[in-house]
Amino acid sequence: MVPLIRNKTHYFTPTPKKSSLLSLILSSTMSSSSDSDHLPLRQIPGSYGLPFFGPIIDRHNYFYHEGRDKFFASRISRHNSTVIRTNMPPGPFISSDPRVIALLDGASFPVLFDNNKVEKFNVLDGTFMPSTKFTGGFRVCAYLDTAEPNHKLIKDFFLRALARRKDSFLPLFRNCLRESFAEIEDQLCKNTEAGFNDVFSQASFNFMFRLFCDDKDPSQTNLASKVSVSPTQSITITKGPKLVDTWLLFQLAPLATLGLPKIFNYVEDILIRTLPFPACLTKSGYNTLYEAFRSHATTLLNEAEKLGLDRNEACHNVVFTAGFNAYGGLKNQFPVLLKWVGLAGDKLHADLASEVRRVVSAEGGVTLNALEKMPLVKSVVYEVMRIEPVVPYQYGRAREDMVVRSHDASFEVKKGEMLFGYQPFATKDPRIFEDAEVFVARRFVGEGEKMLKHVLWSNGKETEEASVSNKQCPGKNLVVLLCRLLLVDLFLRYDTFQFEFKQSGFGPSITIKSITKASTLF
Repeated sequence: MVPLIRNKTHYFTPTPKKSSLLSLILSSTMSSSSDSDHLPLRQIPGSYGLPFFGPIIDRHNYFYHEGRDKFFASRISRHNSTVIRTNMPPGPFISSDPRVIALLDGASFPVLFDNNKVEKFNVLDGTFMPSTKFTGGFRVCAYLDTAEPNHKLIKDFFLRALARRKDSFLPLFRNCLRESFAEIEDQLCKNTEAGFNDVFSQASFNFMFRLFCDDKDPSQTNLASKVSVSPTQSITITKGPKLVDTWLLFQLAPLATLGLPKIFNYVEDILIRTLPFPACLTKSGYNTLYEAFRSHATTLLNEAEKLGLDRNEACHNVVFTAGFNAYGGLKNQFPVLLKWVGLAGDKLHADLASEVRRVVSAEGGVTLNALEKMPLVKSVVYEVMRIEPVVPYQYGRAREDMVVRSHDASFEVKKGEMLFGYQPFATKDPRIFEDAEVFVARRFVGEGEKMLKHVLWSNGKETEEASVSNKQCPGKNLVVLLCRLLLVDLFLRYDTFQFEFKQSGFGPSITIKSITKASTLF
């Protein structure tokens, strides 16, 4: 019997391990080899095709004919290998060299975190890099390799900045949550449904801006915008999220598809993947963001100068980290979290509500200590990050001739070759996780915590920490904390919720259809 995860409007059947496409294909590559030091040496299979035409054919298959997962799964099956050669978008003319070696299992993928073997120079977005004019003319920290002196300086600045502000995390984000849930309830009263993504995009931006800008409300800065809610009434909101969204879109458009009807596929491909969008299209909006942070993140920028960073360069890095890394990540992570919790249904909702309310009552409030006593909440967050990582790609260029190992074979990689990892195949590897493609809320409870080393969403293993010598997300622990806080406040307020979602290349779009207020006190 296949387990059914359901809610009022969506039915989701997790594909059993034995019959899932990914599991079948990966299982078909299994051999009797088990000792990673004595794996047979194979040539890396796959082909790049003819110059120019090969990358375009692969691009069309990736976006339009096969889709992301099938594109990789079909090549694993064809070559009987989880390490293959292929091209990755965007290809001509934006990328001068789209050729990669794809790492498509949990054994080979972690080599991308070994900074002694892999270089991260300008590879954040893969085989191309948007113009530095999008970031004030600077190569910001995310594009720097760990061997570059500025990487250590800027990464240290952000690690110190977050450590200094750790006492603000809980009260500041809970205040943002309070405003967001009030807005959700208000929309439900007026319209019988509420748009989760827009509300929590606003919350994500407000939190990061206030965290970096001495708790300054962005609606009281140059980011303020008047919006009419009736012929006689207007409210003030921040246009920050819209400005960041536009700025991100023009940088990352070549890596996505808009999901248009098939008749428009090739029109879309020509429009967004022939030439990169010029930064001048977002210059005005970016300058508005820059001025907001320059004017109000004075304490943070003073800290940067004391460490030896140029104030102007530091501010551009702050805008990028707050906008691209933090806001861009959270605005996708929160809907993904709500989608999977919603699909799991009333039983999980009841279990989460029980754990949250019991611990909060015993601890006398929502504290860091209280959060550590909620193993189910913690496990659910990690399981969401495992089953649907919001940043599915990882790139790195070989620093030297090296050997990459999958579960079953070893492969020689030459210095300078581009390595590409597809994280969903690594974190849903059936040779690592049981029922790898099924959402298991308690997967990381108790002994299951030992499997956290295979949760890789942060550009590193969950059991490791960000440092100046690696590329792991400096806000790794903060993101996990915010996701846990979202669940805690959600189930302090409500027993359950009903929702709908639409999946797109930009993640799920969530519409809240109803909420049931908490029936028990804590």
